[in-house]
Amino acid sequence: QVQVVQSGGGLVQAGGSLRLSCVASGRSFSNYAMGWFRQAPGQEREFVAVISWSGHSTYYTDSVKGRFTISRDNAKNAVYLQMNSLKPEDTAVYYCAADVPPHFQATMVGYWGQGTQVTVSS
Repeated sequence: QVQVVQSGGGLVQAGGSLRLSCVASGRSFSNYAMGWFRQAPGQEREFVAVISWSGHSTYYTDSVKGRFTISRDNAKNAVYLQMNSLKPEDTAVYYCAADVPPHFQATMVGYWGQGTQVTVSS
């Protein structure tokens, strides 16, 4: 049984930093892209960042480029999201995604984490 468990998140002031962690169990994802999505109230779940199976390639949505950094540790079956210079518009529930499809469609993600709230106050 695959489990994807997230940690991190919380409340931070604008300009602050947070780090999200995600560990998968039940199977190895070392050959699959992993990533992060987020969903604000009343909004659809949107792509944030993805990292290739090797960790050599990353891609970000425009609004977080230069502020967020995704990384992974295949030995731990883990993926991380370092979020710096946070803005109120980053407020959302963040979801870890394991087995992210090539075009980042949320509906085709293989496995999801449980979600974690990130709130950025102004």
